[in-house]
Amino acid sequence: MKKVTIIANHIGLIFKNGALKNVVKEGKYRLGFGEQLEVYDMAKPFYTQANADVLLQHEDFAAAVTVVEVPDNGIVLVYQNRNFKQVLAPGKYMYWNGINRETFVHAHTAALEIDVTIDRNLLEKAPLAAWVRSYKVEAYEKALLFIGGNFEQVLEPGNYYWWKNSITLHIGKADMRQQQLEVNGQEILTRDKAQLRVNFTIQYRVADIKRALMDNKEYDKQLYVLMQLALRAFTGKLSLDELMESKEQIADAVLANCAVQAKELGIELLHCGVKDIILPGDIKEIMNQVLIAEKKAQANIITRREETASTRSLLNTAKLMEENTMLYKLKEMEYVEKIAEKINTISLSGGGQIVDQLRQIFLKQ
Repeated sequence: MKKVTIIANHIGLIFKNGALKNVVKEGKYRLGFGEQLEVYDMAKPFYTQANADVLLQHEDFAAAVTVVEVPDNGIVLVYQNRNFKQVLAPGKYMYWNGINRETFVHAHTAALEIDVTIDRNLLEKAPLAAWVRSYKVEAYEKALLFIGGNFEQVLEPGNYYWWKNSITLHIGKADMRQQQLEVNGQEILTRDKAQLRVNFTIQYRVADIKRALMDNKEYDKQLYVLMQLALRAFTGKLSLDELMESKEQIADAVLANCAVQAKELGIELLHCGVKDIILPGDIKEIMNQVLIAEKKAQANIITRREETASTRSLLNTAKLMEENTMLYKLKEMEYVEKIAEKINTISLSGGGQIVDQLRQIFLKQ
């Protein structure tokens, strides 16, 4: 005989010749010949190498455990004392009764939709996250949901969760904010055979996400080609001088010509414009020479205009002085004053003759 002791919160299984003979709880016991004791902590799940179905045939053991069976197309969420504990994969599990209070939530993963009874706060936490497909659509986005290759619905901003299973699921997102596309370094030949480069910019936004993603592949690249061709077609009809003078007209023409085609891409064009027109070095030098020549010609015209005005003013002054003797004398006095300002010293000789001569200047004849 062998004496054994079962401590509190534990349970013992007495086997003889591999068969369960008795289930014992806290206390002291004697084992008979050929009997073996296995002790388990009742606060933990029950794991054993023995056949569970055979053990459950024993009435005392069946009353001491709760059996949880998880099918192949499901999982079970285990809560212990109202706190989430673990996720059970397909299989058979047993929990001891009495110490902890376990509750079990069954979930069927064969379908995509997650039942509303599942706490959404657990879906992104381990270990449940391994069973869940999660997608986030940002506030500035929209998305298309495809299930099994077929379009299902448009997803508004938010968090979405589906079970992981054999059903294929795809999410196609699109940024719904205003976006910018640069068409840079376009080599263009003008009508008068001048070669130059044009940098063009477009502001747009996705207006119809279904048309943009379902009816068109890489809508942004298609928009780039569309704007590129429209820009080349319009600017190729203009001469170099016309092109330099009509930047705003280019933007308006390209926007008008591409609006309908952009709508077919699910895109709304908001604004576009020419950023730069880059000329080859030889053409730039010629245009600088032309500009300098034009400015010189304008300067010569202005100079001649001022000279003509000055001559006309002198003629008018001369006519007035001829008709008015006093005005003539005042003009003489003005010039004498100007001359006197530039003289530091005056030396007089010849007695009073010079003074009389100066006096005669200011006397009326």
